[in-house]
Amino acid sequence: MRKILPFLLVLFFITAQAQAPKKLNSAEIDQALKKLNFLGSVLYLAAHPDDENTRLISYLANEVNARTGYLSITRGDGGQNLIGPELKELLGVIRTQELLAARRIDGGEQRFTRAIDFGYTKTPEESMEIWNKEEVLGDVVWAIRTFKPDVIINRFNHRTSGETHGQHTASALLSVEAFKLAENKNSYPEQLEFTEVFSPTRLYFNTSPWFYGSQDEFDNADKSNFIQFDTGVYFPWNGLSNPEIAALSRSQHKSQGFGSSGSRGSQIEYVELIDGEIPATKGDLFAGIDTSWNRLKGGAAIGKILIEVEKNYNFRDPSESLPKLVEAYKLIDNLEDSYWKNIKTAEIKDIILACSGLYIEALSNMPYSTPNQYIEVNFEAINRSDVPVEISSITVLPGSPSAEPNKVLSNNEDWKEKLIYSIPKDAKYTSPYWLNESPNLGTYMVDDKKLVGLPETPRVTKAIFNLKFYDEIITFEKELVYKSTDPVKGEVYQPFEIVPPVAASFNDKVLIYTNGEAKKIHLTITANQDNAKGKANLKASDSWKIEPKEAIFDIKNNGGTATLSFTVTPPVEQSEADLIPEITIEGKVYSDEIIKLDYEHIPLQTLVLPATTKLVKLDIKKKGDLVGYIEGAGDVIPESLEQIGYKVVRIDPNEISAASLAKFDAIVLGIRAYNMVDILKFKQAELIKYVENGGTLISQYNTNRGLVLDNLAPFKLELSRDRVTEEDAKVEFLNPLHPVLNTPNKITPKDFENWVQERGLYFSDSWAPEFTPIFSMHDTNEASSKGSLLIAKYGKGHYIYTGLSFFRQFPDAVPGAFRLFANLISIGK
Repeated sequence: MRKILPFLLVLFFITAQAQAPKKLNSAEIDQALKKLNFLGSVLYLAAHPDDENTRLISYLANEVNARTGYLSITRGDGGQNLIGPELKELLGVIRTQELLAARRIDGGEQRFTRAIDFGYTKTPEESMEIWNKEEVLGDVVWAIRTFKPDVIINRFNHRTSGETHGQHTASALLSVEAFKLAENKNSYPEQLEFTEVFSPTRLYFNTSPWFYGSQDEFDNADKSNFIQFDTGVYFPWNGLSNPEIAALSRSQHKSQGFGSSGSRGSQIEYVELIDGEIPATKGDLFAGIDTSWNRLKGGAAIGKILIEVEKNYNFRDPSESLPKLVEAYKLIDNLEDSYWKNIKTAEIKDIILACSGLYIEALSNMPYSTPNQYIEVNFEAINRSDVPVEISSITVLPGSPSAEPNKVLSNNEDWKEKLIYSIPKDAKYTSPYWLNESPNLGTYMVDDKKLVGLPETPRVTKAIFNLKFYDEIITFEKELVYKSTDPVKGEVYQPFEIVPPVAASFNDKVLIYTNGEAKKIHLTITANQDNAKGKANLKASDSWKIEPKEAIFDIKNNGGTATLSFTVTPPVEQSEADLIPEITIEGKVYSDEIIKLDYEHIPLQTLVLPATTKLVKLDIKKKGDLVGYIEGAGDVIPESLEQIGYKVVRIDPNEISAASLAKFDAIVLGIRAYNMVDILKFKQAELIKYVENGGTLISQYNTNRGLVLDNLAPFKLELSRDRVTEEDAKVEFLNPLHPVLNTPNKITPKDFENWVQERGLYFSDSWAPEFTPIFSMHDTNEASSKGSLLIAKYGKGHYIYTGLSFFRQFPDAVPGAFRLFANLISIGK
């Protein structure tokens, strides 16, 4: 245990500090000074969260000291989630924050476009069509014009269409095109109201043997346009090698299961020049680009001062650097170049704060508030140096309540003050800006063009500290935060949120009616202020009957709830409708819910989104009643089956035995169970015995790599990477008379209408003759695949493998998916 404790402490520190303010130590200040004296920037570009090369990003940020950004075309909304049930937009929020957590470790910055990750695609053409190429290309041009990279590096090869995920290739194609367009004033001229054209110097492709198919092919490749450099450097200032930092960074992609072990020693990276000037010096990305302060008009004097600061930096007393730093700050403040002025002003202010040992913060006395409400703001400042620092004034924004202490802080003298602050009545809720409007098919809608590309919504509620150093007033911004003390975690920070006065929620996101009987629906109203009272009603299409018309509520205390009951009766025919709450207080109508995403490795996320429940009147029959469920990577199968009348029991894999399973009409394995649940390698024989004794075992998709056992089924069954990504791909019925297509529901092509994202993935491509393939399907211009649903009789029971993406269809209440799954459970009954 003693040997692994230090590494565990490092991981705990990273987790615990995910939301806390950054405090630079003496060695980190020295590193920040080196970065302050480097005026060069790199933009790394790929398609998704987890596509980025963290080793290269960390090397560029920490060894080269370049401003290094990662432009992810999407937020990863179409991926899978190994840590929770969230998919689509909510998963996109999680993966956005995982990228930000990664950048906090490797030193990079994060950017996005408005493109939506809609799942795996096989061609870049399909990606471009769904995204609306011109929109997303414009976002890449915007990223180049605003980030102003001297160098762009693509993760993927723009010349190999069809050889990898279509969105991967599309990201590279967009980059190649945007490289030229960014300097053209006639391309996306509307952007020039907020920025200016920019011409990057070079465009590279981050190549490797993987892209060549083998090490031998790579070794024999023409490398005349290649640059190679060793990214396996060691950083004494934090005691880690660059690959170790990269591994910690990559391990933040927890929702994708990308935990990585650190390594040490040489790590060669290669980049191939795609466009732009050929560097004069081999091995130097920035060869020929002036990355000193001399690149700016008026910068030479600044560089002279800061090089002296860096040379004479005192690790034992960083405050000795303050006079020269403040002198340099004044000169930076007078620069004409707005881009580098803004970047370097922020950097030098952080260094000044750290060198003085100055700690400043602004805390709310509550984690959230509503517009037009009062909160208490608590300020703290402490100067831990012998250099006098005066707090001239503090202003809270938006609005202008302020304190003017005019207090000189002596060494280690703690100062505190508070004021009462009213949240403006027109304050916007603190929710992800890209989710404020309903998206198009492939892109998010963002009204404020200046927000495009930002990783998250800028916090507007903040304190402005005006501090005086040597008669120079320097302004520091601190976001308003909430701090509490947890008995286990200790000091815990979380973002301060602005939320609506009341929030609505339903118990279920989908309500399925399998007959004409009415159902009680419970609407929970949560008050986010004291004395919230009013009325509530529910809206749906006219064919659905809702009673009563409205209900009254009166909630005395902030945080209190009221649950109102409504009776909803479905129409006779099969139908779908959105059920929307309307909560009226003080003459205003509210229809939003508050969703919190609370994971250890990212800051608490609070989302304000429309509260809806999908109502579905479904023409469905079923046989059997009791279903066992063995959890895999996470899906909503249990809740969905309960919606159509099954009783679902979650099974502890450790307790599996043929005898204990005998009572179940069917056993369902969650997605990727044979990848995730290690003990199934020891319990597989019991599952197969359950089938032999007359049970039905339904195995949902597993990836063909990382299986915990070799034999998934009682007969030969091999998995592939075959998938059908077109959700509307034609489905051919190979055996129309098979019971699974006829009992108890007659399955027809109509049952494959309105599927979402895809038909399925990880189909089988080779199976024993005992298996019967049920469907044939394929993407455009591809051969048919028959391995999406395979059924074998074994003993008295049935073994079923399916790569059909039920886990995506059920949350969207796709009727045909429910009807088909009911037939799978009912087979043999």
